[in-house]
Amino acid sequence: MEVNLLEKSGAGSSLRRVFQYRNLEYLLFIAVIVWKLAYMHSHLHANNIDMSRLDYVIAIGSIMAASFWTLWLPRRGRGIALSILNLLLTALIFSDLVYYRYFQDFITIPVLLQAGQVGELGGSIRELIHWTDIWFFIDWIFYIPMIFILASRRRRSTVYERGARISDSRLKRITRRLITGMVTLGLGLALALGPIHYYTSTWAVGLFAGNWWNMALYNVTGLLGFHYYDAYKYGLEHWGPKKQLSDQELADIKMWYDKASSDRPVMNETYGAYKGSNVMVIQAEAFMNFMIGKQVNGQEITPNFNKLMKESLYYSNYYHQTGQGRTSDADFSSHSSLHPLPTGSVFTRYPDHQYDVLPQILKSGGYTTAAFHAYDSSFWNRYTMYKNMGYDRFYSKKDYVIDEPLGWSLGDKSFFKQSLEFMGKEKQPFYSYLITLSSHHPYSLPKSVQQLDVGEFSGTIFGDYLEAIHYTDAALGQLVDQMKAEGLWDKTILYFYGDHDNSIKDKSYYEKFLGKSLTDLDMEQIMNQVPLLVHLPDGKHAGVYDEPAGQLDMTPSLLHLLGISSKPYYMMGNDIFDDRSKMVVLRSGAFTDGAIYYIPSADGVFENGTCYDLNTRQKTEVERARAGYEEAKKQLDYSDKTIMYDLIQKFEEAVPQGR
Repeated sequence: MEVNLLEKSGAGSSLRRVFQYRNLEYLLFIAVIVWKLAYMHSHLHANNIDMSRLDYVIAIGSIMAASFWTLWLPRRGRGIALSILNLLLTALIFSDLVYYRYFQDFITIPVLLQAGQVGELGGSIRELIHWTDIWFFIDWIFYIPMIFILASRRRRSTVYERGARISDSRLKRITRRLITGMVTLGLGLALALGPIHYYTSTWAVGLFAGNWWNMALYNVTGLLGFHYYDAYKYGLEHWGPKKQLSDQELADIKMWYDKASSDRPVMNETYGAYKGSNVMVIQAEAFMNFMIGKQVNGQEITPNFNKLMKESLYYSNYYHQTGQGRTSDADFSSHSSLHPLPTGSVFTRYPDHQYDVLPQILKSGGYTTAAFHAYDSSFWNRYTMYKNMGYDRFYSKKDYVIDEPLGWSLGDKSFFKQSLEFMGKEKQPFYSYLITLSSHHPYSLPKSVQQLDVGEFSGTIFGDYLEAIHYTDAALGQLVDQMKAEGLWDKTILYFYGDHDNSIKDKSYYEKFLGKSLTDLDMEQIMNQVPLLVHLPDGKHAGVYDEPAGQLDMTPSLLHLLGISSKPYYMMGNDIFDDRSKMVVLRSGAFTDGAIYYIPSADGVFENGTCYDLNTRQKTEVERARAGYEEAKKQLDYSDKTIMYDLIQKFEEAVPQGR
């Protein structure tokens, strides 16, 4: 309509130029942000996710929905607003890419609320930024001068308008801008929601109702759409009407727990065999399974762990089950036998809800309980969460003498030594939970403590990682010696496991280290398997166990050894001392039962996932995974609802005496 008015006024082609100049900077803005979204996507290297034509339509629509309001502004302010919005969206896209490189996930509102922890990641973040990332900001070389050029031409265009005797009133100009902005918003929503509706009506049915993986959401909504939906969910969760589960949903979840607990505990020779023993659990930072028993340049990487394996139970198919909360997720899931949340950390989102956790259970049985971590007590909201978990004492950084400054804080050798000194003052039996730090990303140990010749990996982050693990392994050896010297070794169950992967995704490192080419299944297992070593006070039952197990299994398994029934508690993990077949479910929806391994597709469609036969290690028909897929989906959903709706408290209020 505006073009017609200009033509009727006699301004002709000159006035059409005014219309073009007025909108060119907005079109340029859209083009730049679309390019950045595409560039980021190309650097995710996400399997089975391509950016199709419809995905570009969604991206354009999402950008229009984020920027329509700039069209309400006067011409002089629009360029400034678009420049600021460009900066903000660039920061968001770039931050998502850096975050993805470490977590294989995107930033969510709960993660942003933990932003105070980002400063602590310093060196890790620097390692995750690549020099090619400068392309995210290259547009500023051209974009800013273009804004000034367009602004200059806009000023000249005013002459054309006056010559055509266009004398719109201020009200008309405001009305025109308002209509233009609203039409842009409507068009943007149509462009974004149309393809999304098509996706969720065809191959992504039920995505928003039962999604367990943010990558599946991203595959449908695009990056900006993912953030819109995340903000919507967060707002609904915290400020919207509180959704209540139906009586049928509550009954179904309760029935699932009742069925799971009916099989526990198994009364075999290990049940209660170590009643009254001290329990020491060590969660080792980024301690992965692929290098156990391996050498580099003829030198063992984990000689002390390897030595302990000969007199301990070693689980070679033990999986970490963490999500965005990483270390805190490993902590939570190991102690509560529940899955972590799909976004954020339980420690920061629901620290005041009720959980059936190991330290609380042992405390009620007469144990002295303590957590040990030589870092700030507020990190991951541990101080608050540990109170709720029933720890008598939390020894944090303020309690340690930093006599071996290393990496993030205190070196593991001094950490173990001082922690044992604290334990010596505690009443036995005790439950002690220790979290190491020295093998934390970016694995940059000083030369003074490096004792491993990593050869061809020297100067790489992979070589630094092996060096850091070698140091932590040496600390473990010193811990065992000290426990023996202090008379604790024969009185204590030692449970040692890794918390999560090392965030080094480059397959070439692992192929070079292992000396063979690796399949997708190989890499999936390498990145999700961490070692578990259980040493019993009498040294019995030593050996290598190949049955699948995971972090959710820790609490029911330790209770089994101590002769404490896990039947009254709401737990999802398995008892590793139960010989019956088990299934391990990962936060991504992947699962294994020892016979097959199922990897979900990013689009969330079961049939598009990949199923492997673990005997042949070849792909097999996906239908073999159907039952396991449905159970994994149900387990993750029920776990999320247990946490978010504080169901354990509700269940126990309904049945005060337990089940």
